[in-house]
Amino acid sequence: MKLSLAPLAIIPVVALTLAGCSYVNPITTKQDYAPSDGFQAELGDVTGLNLIVVTEGDGEPAVLIGTLVNEGGDDATVALTFDAGATFTDVEVAAGTSVPLGPDGELVEGTALAAPGLLTTLQLATEGGGAVQVDVPVVDGTLEEYATILDEAGL
Repeated sequence: MKLSLAPLAIIPVVALTLAGCSYVNPITTKQDYAPSDGFQAELGDVTGLNLIVVTEGDGEPAVLIGTLVNEGGDDATVALTFDAGATFTDVEVAAGTSVPLGPDGELVEGTALAAPGLLTTLQLATEGGGAVQVDVPVVDGTLEEYATILDEAGL
């Protein structure tokens, strides 16, 4: 009985063809993205993660929640505003650390300029990194998952 080697010769060709797919296409799991409700903002060595404004309505008191991360070698002071500059809050972020924003961390308060379900403009500024504006979601503070945030902030 004579065996044909032709079917075995196709195996390396198929393997190389399938492996080549990852060579020409970017690997999406290596791309930075915001995996939750909030958005991200980069400002030099400082990154804002999962940034969200919580309020009960347009024109009502609001709180910014999220995290500031300083991956640089120097401490940074980040000025934050989400109510068109009516209020600024300075947050100190030591080099190589992160600071939570909200009732359990640094409290950043203001007045909501958009209703829940819409986006509002957040401005972040540092002395060395300049300033950046990013649209962040406004969520309803009356919803169960956000209700405690406004209560704990005293709003």
